[in-house]
Amino acid sequence: MLYYDPLDTPIGPLLLVSDGAGLVEVGLPDRGKLAKPPEDAKASRSKLHAAARQLDEYFAGKRLQFDLPLHPGGTPFQLEVWGALLAIPYGETVSYADIARRIRRPRAVRAVGAANGANPLAIIVPCHRVIGSHGDLVGYGGGLPTKRWLLAHERRHAPVPSLTLTA
Repeated sequence: MLYYDPLDTPIGPLLLVSDGAGLVEVGLPDRGKLAKPPEDAKASRSKLHAAARQLDEYFAGKRLQFDLPLHPGGTPFQLEVWGALLAIPYGETVSYADIARRIRRPRAVRAVGAANGANPLAIIVPCHRVIGSHGDLVGYGGGLPTKRWLLAHERRHAPVPSLTLTA
C-alpha cells in the first residue's frame, strides 16, 4: 500500500509518497502544480509526518541532513549513484564526472546523469547538488530556477567552517 501527502514549500507543492515503512518519492511541482499521486495511494498525513517535518526544517534552514528510512525503486546502478549523492555535503556541489569517479566508473558520466535525473527522492537525495563539469547548472526535474533556489538556500544556511588560529 502506498500513502501520499502534499507539502507546501517555498519551491511549490511537493508530493510525499511512502510505502508505510519508508519514503519512496518526493515529487517536485509540475509547472507549479502538485504532482499527481499514484492511483492506488491513500492520503495519509500521519504516515508522512516525519518526512514533512524534516523537509519543513530544511526549508527553514534548520536541517542540514535528513534522517528518514528511504525505499526508492531503482536499478542497482541507480541505487549506487543515489548513494553517492547522499555523500555530497550540504551547501556543496560536485560534477557528474565526480560522481562517476566516486562510484569507480569514470567513463559512466552519461549514465550517472541519467540516474541522477531518475532520482525519485528530490531534495532528500540531493541531485540538485550535481552540476556540469564547468560549473554550469544543467538539468533538474523541477527546473533550473528551482535548482538555483535550492543551491542558494543551502549556501545561505551552510555552516561556516571554523578557523583555528595558531601562534
